Amino acid sequence: MPMEKIKIENLDLFYGNFHALKKINLNIEPNEITAFIGPSGCGKSTLLKSLNRMNDMIEDCRITGKITLDGENIFDSHMDVNLLRKKVGMVFQKPNPFPMSIYDNIAYGPRTHGIKRKSELDEIVEQSLKNAAIWDEMKDNLKKSALALSGGQQQRLCIARALAVAPDVLLMDEPTSALDPISTSKIEDCVMELKEKYTIIIVTHNMQQAVRISDKTVFFLLGEIIEAGNTEQIFSMPKNKKTEDYITGRFG
Repeated sequence: MPMEKIKIENLDLFYGNFHALKKINLNIEPNEITAFIGPSGCGKSTLLKSLNRMNDMIEDCRITGKITLDGENIFDSHMDVNLLRKKVGMVFQKPNPFPMSIYDNIAYGPRTHGIKRKSELDEIVEQSLKNAAIWDEMKDNLKKSALALSGGQQQRLCIARALAVAPDVLLMDEPTSALDPISTSKIEDCVMELKEKYTIIIVTHNMQQAVRISDKTVFFLLGEIIEAGNTEQIFSMPKNKKTEDYITGRFG
């Protein structure tokens, strides 16, 4: 069994003629939080979306190279993309709850994967909301529409929804950028607890957030990885001048 959870080798990604990711090589360790930082449009989210093949949905997107999850190439012709997306869950920048009850939001994924028994669904809903640190706020209102929740609650609901199908990896694309500081802090606490069970990759514009919660940090610039390493080292003693310029704000 390989040591790393995800291994990215010589990955190039093109949108038409635009070369969005260039020769990406990166190992993602299990049960760690890896932060992707860098200016807008530098490839962070593009790489994140490659990890569960969300880019398949984009016309004229072409990828060369290799991404392996637990040693298995995710671009293999026999790879079941639905199964891949069950293993590699995604939380987006803007909370996107379904227009249904809190309960049905969480039960949606397990139901599509064939779980029908109410007692089993009840347990999954409770456990997922507990893992997303929002059970106490929700438990008496499970029939309420998810759209009636605050932005911060909706985002934690979306985390719970992603966890409900029992993924191995959780991808988070700037999950707190639309939220107030208190909600942000709750989600950060939640994410730090989740790494005991999951491998987490978070794209963030907030460098303090990367410092607070991540074990590893990867700095992107114009589609390339400039530097990757332990978060503490990247922020206190970056090896690359460009990294230093970016994190000290002398940049862009």
